Amino acid sequence: MNNAASKVAVVGSGISGAVCACTLARNGISVTLFDSARGPGGRMSQRRETSEDGKEMLFDHGAPFFTVTNNDVLALVREWESGGLVTEWKVNLGSFDCVSKKFVNIQQDGMNKKYVGVPGMNSICKALCHQPGVESKFGVGVGRFEWLEDKNLWSVSGLDGQSLGQFNGVVASDKNVVSPRFRDVTGRPPPLDLTFAPDLAVKLEEIPVNPCFALMLAFSKPLSPIPVKGFSFQDSEVLSWAHCDSSKPGRSAHSERWVLHSTADYARTVIAQTGLQKPSEATLKKVAEEMFQEFQGTGLSIPLPIFRKAHRWGSAFPAASIAKEERCLWDVKKRLAICGDFCVSPNVEGAILSGLAAASKLTEILSCL
Repeated sequence: MNNAASKVAVVGSGISGAVCACTLARNGISVTLFDSARGPGGRMSQRRETSEDGKEMLFDHGAPFFTVTNNDVLALVREWESGGLVTEWKVNLGSFDCVSKKFVNIQQDGMNKKYVGVPGMNSICKALCHQPGVESKFGVGVGRFEWLEDKNLWSVSGLDGQSLGQFNGVVASDKNVVSPRFRDVTGRPPPLDLTFAPDLAVKLEEIPVNPCFALMLAFSKPLSPIPVKGFSFQDSEVLSWAHCDSSKPGRSAHSERWVLHSTADYARTVIAQTGLQKPSEATLKKVAEEMFQEFQGTGLSIPLPIFRKAHRWGSAFPAASIAKEERCLWDVKKRLAICGDFCVSPNVEGAILSGLAAASKLTEILSCL
């Protein structure tokens, strides 16, 4: 079978799945990408909100930026730069000591290049998911993957049980499709049963994850007492990170918008009290209040915002890597690849490398059928 006759299903439109889908399509493989969300991005998604005066506000409430050390990833970034999808974010970053209430370790711009999507972090995934040869289906959750032994194909069905098609290969870039956490959150069994690949199942069960709450804030005036555009917190039980989202290239400047991330311990405490299911509005309001109070407690003269809203990343941030050398999990007999930042390193570059590895595995095996 040549690649042109091959069909692959990719589940998840974060940067790992999007890179994998685009790379497969460029190699002549027909790709159908499924994501239960309304649009692409995963943790690189952009949140769209409306202020009280009716103005639209956009927030990169997941990954604030990314850095690159690998040459293969750098080549992709150069391509994205030339297409206007990515640019450098030339700002100073630092750390804030909550005990001394002083900024420390301020890094000058130029030490490490920081890249952002333009006009949002999800711009990269949007472009990749709409490449020729990639059919993207958003708002479509996968309910079950079934290997058809007699046909040597994968059958994919939706949450309602209806068929989504048959495929020569499958890429799962969302670890939750095989995780026991899927049942805890949805009440349904994970779509992908890995009893045929116990080694892969064990590895995926052992992924420790860090939950996180993101707080989106908008202010009518710049927070002038803050000398940097992004900083980590030292000795805070609630906050781990803050950045000025509106300072990134290509963003609207009608308000100053900041995104704060909680510590994993704080998020775990909240989840232990409220459960893994979708948090209630009351829970999110309480989280927003507590995170903002911690921000005000820095002594940085933080005024009341004109907009405030919290979002929960339940199990999005992996705390370990399970396939650093292979860069993805792979079952050659079933032509199943599992990729994501949890395979290589818990960052954007790691996710990209894993997506490239999964595409390489499938391209090679499909060319031999």
